[in-house]
Amino acid sequence: MSQSLAAAGTDTGRVAELALTGDLIRPARLTVSDLLAWPQHEAEVSFECATSGIQHHRFTGPLLHDVLSAAGPGFDPARRKDRLRFLIAVSGADGHHALLSWAEIDPDFGRAPVLLAVGIDDTSLDRAGPQLVLPQDRCGARHISGINAIRVDGSYTSWG
Repeated sequence: MSQSLAAAGTDTGRVAELALTGDLIRPARLTVSDLLAWPQHEAEVSFECATSGIQHHRFTGPLLHDVLSAAGPGFDPARRKDRLRFLIAVSGADGHHALLSWAEIDPDFGRAPVLLAVGIDDTSLDRAGPQLVLPQDRCGARHISGINAIRVDGSYTSWG
């Protein structure tokens, strides 16, 4: 990760927006400014980048779980295990993708402190768009810059 992470997407002068879609009661389009409405968390992160070695950054932003919970995921709240079948697909403007399970971020299960970062090293990501940050990952491969879509999916019915 380099300065280009904070600068990505700033060429047009527009504010980046991400679409929350899928099995949600309240799908939405969110900007970095919108994400500032949630409680902000900070994470000091070090991870190995295949192209530039070990990277160290400080990220701030809301927890992915908080933002997605507010969108009303379509699982049955009376059935605790129902949420275990939900997947979260995250896409970046640069074509990178990552897949997480709901259980990974749920406080009753994995409780991973995954952030939708709105700032990196005291630089706002207003125009570049939020970044997916998984502080627990040793490798930065699931770090997604300039998130433009997050899809919550629990609608598949068969494993076969």
